[in-house]
Amino acid sequence: MPVKKLKEYLDSQKIKYVSLIHSPAFTAMEVAESAHVPGRELAKTVMVKLDGQMAMAVVPSTRKVDLNLLRESVGAREAKLASEAEFKSLFPDCDTGAMPPFGNLYDLEVYVSARLAADDQIEFNAGSHTAVMKLAYEDFERLAKPRLVRMTD
Repeated sequence: MPVKKLKEYLDSQKIKYVSLIHSPAFTAMEVAESAHVPGRELAKTVMVKLDGQMAMAVVPSTRKVDLNLLRESVGAREAKLASEAEFKSLFPDCDTGAMPPFGNLYDLEVYVSARLAADDQIEFNAGSHTAVMKLAYEDFERLAKPRLVRMTD
C-alpha cells in the first residue's frame, strides 16, 4: 500500500493518481520490472547531502546521479550520497529506500532531472517495496516544487 501520508496529501489536493501493487522489489530496475513500467519512466529518489543538508535527487531509474554535475548545478561546495543510516529516520512511515519524491512532506529540498520533467506522467515508489504511484508530472511539480537541475549525463 502507498504510504498513508502521501495518499492523504494527494487526496486532500484532489490529485488523480494510480497506485500499482507489485511483488516485493528493492532496486529501481526490479521495481520497474515488477510494476511493468519502462525503467526510463520510473523515477528513483536518491538521498544526497549538499553542503551537509539532506535533499532528494530524483532521476530516471536507468540513470545515476552525477554528484559533480549536481553540485555545480545547485551551486553547492560539496555533494555526497547519504547513507541509509543518515536518512532512514527522516521517513518513519516508509520502507528504507522506497520514499516518494515528495520532499515537501518531509521538509526536504527536491531536485529533479530534466529527463523526468519532459514526461507527462511521473511514476515512483510510494513508500513501500510493493507500491508504485503514477500521476501527472504537472501535479507533482505543483505540489513538490522541485528544482529542475542537470545531474545526469
